[in-house]
Amino acid sequence: MLTRFLSRNRISKRSSCSYGRREDMGKKMTFALAFCNRGFMPGELIYGAREDMVKAVTDAGYDYIAMDAELTRYGGIETRDEGLLYAKWLKEHEGQYDGVIFSMPIFADENGAITALQDAGVPILMQAYPDEIGKMDFAHRRDAFCGKFSVTDVFTQYQVPFTVMKPHVVHPLSEAFAQNLRDFAAVCRVVNGMKRCNIGCIGARTTAFKTVRFDEITMQKYGINVESFDLSELVFKVGKKADDEEAVVKKVAALEAYSDFTGVAADKKLMLAKISVVIDEYISAYHLDAIALRCWNEMEEILRVCPCVLLSELNDRGIAASCEIDMCSAITMRAMALASEIPTTVLDWNNNYGEEENKVILFHCGPVPKSLMTDQGRVTSHKMFDKTDPGSGCGTNEGRIKPGKVTLSNCQTKDGKIIVYASEAAFTDDPIEEAFFGCGGVCEIPDMQDKMIRLARGGFKHHTSVGAGHMKEILKEAFTTYLGYEWVEID
Repeated sequence: MLTRFLSRNRISKRSSCSYGRREDMGKKMTFALAFCNRGFMPGELIYGAREDMVKAVTDAGYDYIAMDAELTRYGGIETRDEGLLYAKWLKEHEGQYDGVIFSMPIFADENGAITALQDAGVPILMQAYPDEIGKMDFAHRRDAFCGKFSVTDVFTQYQVPFTVMKPHVVHPLSEAFAQNLRDFAAVCRVVNGMKRCNIGCIGARTTAFKTVRFDEITMQKYGINVESFDLSELVFKVGKKADDEEAVVKKVAALEAYSDFTGVAADKKLMLAKISVVIDEYISAYHLDAIALRCWNEMEEILRVCPCVLLSELNDRGIAASCEIDMCSAITMRAMALASEIPTTVLDWNNNYGEEENKVILFHCGPVPKSLMTDQGRVTSHKMFDKTDPGSGCGTNEGRIKPGKVTLSNCQTKDGKIIVYASEAAFTDDPIEEAFFGCGGVCEIPDMQDKMIRLARGGFKHHTSVGAGHMKEILKEAFTTYLGYEWVEID
């Protein structure tokens, strides 16, 4: 599927690395609209479909582009020549649309449809109109229920990926289609944001953590470019930063506004700010969409700080930031941030919650964005490092994860493939004792014990990525239909 999509479909200019940043979250999406026609069907119905679809898209808060209706009969696509005309128009507007909506108000001509869209290079949503009881005469009967199969069959023959959703036929002005649009927009964000992206790998894998190994060549095969930086370079760059450097001073103020630093010494605060500035420089210079950081134990031994709160702040900005050089978690974190337009995090499968078989405490030292926390958090010293090297671990961001629906996902690189899972769950308001350090929450997962077995036997790591909201089907559609990932069903 991956080779098929990338080879047969040109990559849109919009598939550069701009998706998912905090400043781009909520950015208005644009859909290219296309409408079918077929000679013996009531083509006049296409005019109404055009009005319906424009209203549906704009009412949902999206933008659209559409070819001039006067260029083809009834403004639809039927013949190969009309398909070529639409394909040429799409090419002229490349980079101006995030996805295509192919509307079938009547039975479609599959020859024109495939000619028009086989090189669209973005996700394609197939929408077909329902017939109405009482309007089944030849002047009003649509037969789009049947015609949709003709189109999807031919697209499958041509190996052109497309999206179909429930219900099989749906009116554009219905609430069901409004939900289809929201889901399709999320699919488009994931696909266009993941098929070309850059992830920074800052530091080598911690020697003891073989669980986070990854295959850089496999990632590149899927359009994920890895930029690797030696941690010693980061340490060197940090050492050259002056306390009164403008970027450092601004960063201190930004961090103080982000979390509670009242218990942090001035020198520790300065060091964290300098590290954050250097990471920002990497992100800017290499156009990074996500990073994974070697967070221990050199930073603690050499720089005498722990960078957890910096990862939290990056995640809140929409730059997926994973700790422990967990590059695979960075992939699913970015994908879920694109889908939900809400910052994500990475957490440990850390503790059972008493005798509750479907509850687990998910935790990490502090990379959770404050948008997923009950409050802004409080910067403290890492209790694990304080145990053996007091004063070396200032920088954890302690707090609790707020209740709500979430999606859990992660992936692995194996035998040249990216293999991914996702499952839906919810954080509860169950208490965790105050002595529990770091940032954690109680997560309730249906059939959790069976899922733990599947994850263990599947060779998945001790981390899971967490995104706000339920989006499993969106991820599955983006990953499998368009991006070519291998899906593992754990539900």
